[in-house]
Amino acid sequence: MPMNHIADRDAVIDGHRIRFGIHGEGEPVVLIHGTPSSSYIWRGVVPGLSEAGYRAHVFDLLGYGLSERPLDPEVDASITGQVAVLDGLLDEWGLDTFHLVAHDIGGGIAQRFGVRSTERLRSLTLIDVVSFDSYPSERTRQQMAEGLDALERTPDAEHREHFRDWLLSTHSDPANFDPDALDVYLDFISGPIGQPSFFRHQVAHYDPRHTLEISDQLGRLGQVPVQPLWGADDTWQITEWAHRLQAAIPGSDLRLIERCGHFAPEERPREVAEGIVDFLDAQRR
Repeated sequence: MPMNHIADRDAVIDGHRIRFGIHGEGEPVVLIHGTPSSSYIWRGVVPGLSEAGYRAHVFDLLGYGLSERPLDPEVDASITGQVAVLDGLLDEWGLDTFHLVAHDIGGGIAQRFGVRSTERLRSLTLIDVVSFDSYPSERTRQQMAEGLDALERTPDAEHREHFRDWLLSTHSDPANFDPDALDVYLDFISGPIGQPSFFRHQVAHYDPRHTLEISDQLGRLGQVPVQPLWGADDTWQITEWAHRLQAAIPGSDLRLIERCGHFAPEERPREVAEGIVDFLDAQRR
């Protein structure tokens, strides 16, 4: 198990094994990670939530991290398909209403869930999330159009070198990316299982229709407290998208983290935890 991994239990959701963890006591907070990560990215954030009196629920998306990597190509691991995984876990955990925190494509899942089930949200925090048609990058679009089969067969060393550089670009200062943590992220998307799974369960589903379909409904989220929380130096989801998202959700309050890139929970976990706790505590007053 990767160092400090905070998902240590399994549930079977719609026939698929999902790895999850629960930490702390208090009001429930559900955290959804993005790509190419797992719940591992919350390991530095969860202690701050627990210490502040919140119960953190984390999990690895289907096809990610320590959750099942389905062999059946028909299994839907897209943003839309992952909403059903979230639904199943909420039933497993017995959660009716809760605070929701999401990062990267996890934010697409949160947006789809939120516009459908707004009444279940106590609050929503969106951290460097995808929205509208903010993804994938032009280079990734080209690779998808050319076909991903060849990328699945790229020699391991070449694959790791390319995606090591890609992951380093998630930090405002790549030199600050903990090398052990970087290896954990690479291990999840490399090797005989991880590499093909990465392209089949993650990259193949980088489709903005999942967020565009509900973009005209984002105003519904204004019924609950919403905080976009963003790395000021994010080059994957630049701050222009944060401002557009804020404008689409009435009453939402954008908070920027300086000297922080796209992997805010990894690069600035203390500031992310503080941003979440400050926002949640404000709902208690």
